[in-house]
Amino acid sequence: MRKASRPFQFQTASYLTRIENQNAHNVGELRDGLAQSSDGSIFHHTFQSLGQHHFLTEGFSNDFAQWALAALNRPRLAEQLAGIDIRSYLALNDLRSDLLRIVDEFCRTHPDDVNRTAFEPFYFCASIEVTVPLELEAWSLDEFRARLENISHASFLFHFVVSRLRLRLQTNDFSLWLDEALGLGSLARRANQIDISTQTLDGAKGQLLALIDRELAA
Repeated sequence: MRKASRPFQFQTASYLTRIENQNAHNVGELRDGLAQSSDGSIFHHTFQSLGQHHFLTEGFSNDFAQWALAALNRPRLAEQLAGIDIRSYLALNDLRSDLLRIVDEFCRTHPDDVNRTAFEPFYFCASIEVTVPLELEAWSLDEFRARLENISHASFLFHFVVSRLRLRLQTNDFSLWLDEALGLGSLARRANQIDISTQTLDGAKGQLLALIDRELAA
C-alpha cells in the first residue's frame, strides 16, 4: 500500500453565533444589510447554513433564499439566491457581490416590492469559527478511507467545502492531499467534482467513499 509523503490530519470546526446590528424588514433593507454586514455574516447564512441543513435534499440551504420564499413570498428571487453554488467561491466578498447583484436586479425590475414589509424580519448573524484537531491521521488510502467513514458532518463540511475559503483554491482538503501526498490526481479530481448542492453531506461522503473503494479495488 502506497504511503503518503505526509499524513492527512483530520480536524473539525464549531461555530459560535453572534447577532449582528443589521436586520431587514423588506428587500431594500436586505440589500443594505448584505452590503454592510461582516464576512462572518455572509459565511453564517451560506456556508454555515449548508451545514445546519445538511440533511435536506429539497428546499433552500442558504438563509437569504429561505427568507425570500417564506417571509417575502418571492419564489423567483428565492430560486436565484439559492442557485448560487458556494463551492465556486474562494473569497466571501465575491459571494457577497453576487448576492448583491441578484437583489439589485430584483429591486430594479420590481420597484413596487422594494419596501413591501416581509411577514417576519431577517436578522443578520455571524459565525465565529473554532477549529479543533482530531486525534485522527492517515498515511495511506485505506487508512484515510477508514477515518473518513467515521468523521462527523462538521468535520466533513470543514474539509470538503469550507476549506476552499482557507486554501483559496478550487479544491478541498481531501483532494489536495490525495493529489499532492499520494499522487492520486485522477481520484482527487473526481472527488472534487462531487456536487454538494444536490444532496446531503452523508450522500456526498458516500460518493467519496465509493470513489475510494473503486481506487482500492483497482
